[in-house]
Amino acid sequence: MNSAASIDSLSTLAVVLERPEQLVLSRLDISSPGEEDIVVAMEWSGISTGTERLLWAGRMPPFPGLGYPLVPGYESVGRVTHAGARCGRNVGERVFVPGARCFGEVRGLFGGAAARVVVPGARVTPIQEGLGEQGVLLALAATAYHAVAAKHSRPPDLIIGHGVLGRLIARLAVLTGSEPPVVWERNPNRSDGAMGYQVLHPDADSRRDYRAIYDVSGDSSLLDTLIGRLAPGGEIVLAGFYSEALSFGFPAAFMREARIRVAAEWKEADLHAVKLLIESGRLNLGGLITHRQEAADAPAAYRTAFTDPSCLKMVLDWRAHT
Repeated sequence: MNSAASIDSLSTLAVVLERPEQLVLSRLDISSPGEEDIVVAMEWSGISTGTERLLWAGRMPPFPGLGYPLVPGYESVGRVTHAGARCGRNVGERVFVPGARCFGEVRGLFGGAAARVVVPGARVTPIQEGLGEQGVLLALAATAYHAVAAKHSRPPDLIIGHGVLGRLIARLAVLTGSEPPVVWERNPNRSDGAMGYQVLHPDADSRRDYRAIYDVSGDSSLLDTLIGRLAPGGEIVLAGFYSEALSFGFPAAFMREARIRVAAEWKEADLHAVKLLIESGRLNLGGLITHRQEAADAPAAYRTAFTDPSCLKMVLDWRAHT
């Protein structure tokens, strides 16, 4: 289904990170859609306190395509307003958008924090109407699922960090029917909200027989501590993102015959699997979005998301700008 509106010249209001710690709202021209593309009027976008904070702080390790200025955002939900003849989507659908690259010379890393985007129809995922703003959590839910559902993986019995990703991994672990995990959290502002599992300050936990420890803290200095808590043959899963080099003392790891696994970026199959869990009501996304702000206040919203420990997930509301 194609929209009748003219699409020869498009522009959008977008979050632009001009350089580290310099974030503004700018009007950008965006590319015209082709037959396989759609135009999405954004409703909400989430702010990542992992990779996006590293981009904001200028601490993101080098990788292909990195550079400023850039449009961040890979947790976005909007409605299709134009559908190309071969895009596979329909006007009016609400979709999850994991980012876009339609901003010309301004890089899309990851390109979802904008009032309107042009993106291939194959790249988006339709979501239930009732999911609303919680749809922005699909990327983190898929990341959690990718870590837990890897081939030959063990469900976590210890999770490091009770942010959104740690909570999602814990909720998925509870769904497996195995023993509920323990979650370590040092910040008292983040110790509540457990659903069927226990949250402890690490100093209150004396166990040293954990079989599978999932670290989502992003703290590169923790490996020796975590290895010391492993059972023989246990595994540490690095499910966060680390800006510094990781190292560990070999003797303790040798004595335990420890394994270390890196959980990388989610795949399409992870997104579809976790979408089914959400739509069936098995995976609860409640309590994860704690802050909301109008897109016009984006600079303040990003600073809050990155500096306020009580902020689990900040969502920008774009509906006044589409």
